[in-house]
Amino acid sequence: MVQVNMLEAKTDLSKFVRMLESGEQDVVYIARNNVPVVQMTVIDFPSETQRIGAAKGRFTVPDDFDDWDGEVAELFGVAQ
Repeated sequence: MVQVNMLEAKTDLSKFVRMLESGEQDVVYIARNNVPVVQMTVIDFPSETQRIGAAKGRFTVPDDFDDWDGEVAELFGVAQ
């Protein structure tokens, strides 16, 4: 945790964001007149690369998954 004044936060915002992203700090408090008024933390959003395969191992395709393909095709008049 680090506390900075408003002017320092304005001047060095990128520095404080890097400190949070790197894990050097977990919280940055921004103070006005030495009273903390804002708390900055890292938002834990998964990146796009983490979304691919996110359900891996959580779902198993049943062996009979394709059993209805022929019946559905017939309903739509499609020959298989």
